[in-house]
Amino acid sequence: MESEKMLPQLSAIILEEQTELTLAEVCRACAVRAEFIVELVDEGVLAPLGREPHRWRFSGTHLRRATVALRLQRDLGINLAGAALALQLLDEVEILRARLRARGGD
Repeated sequence: MESEKMLPQLSAIILEEQTELTLAEVCRACAVRAEFIVELVDEGVLAPLGREPHRWRFSGTHLRRATVALRLQRDLGINLAGAALALQLLDEVEILRARLRARGGD
């Protein structure tokens, strides 16, 4: 009983695709500096709306991609170009899975 009282509490926010996040909000959610997110944009991992960083708007999908890229770098030691390639391959896998589901090949 005592150990149950000491468990850390986690909180989460469910983001929809239509949700727009600023650069600062994405940085806070990922616990990274803005430079990391700018590098993801430069590498083509993220494609926010807006021309300049202070005007960028990110979706919930962008946030998910940023966290996956961060985990690939942190946990597996993959460099940014490798993380971008891994995300591209994951996207292709999802497209292929969707095609299979559409054909009834679940």
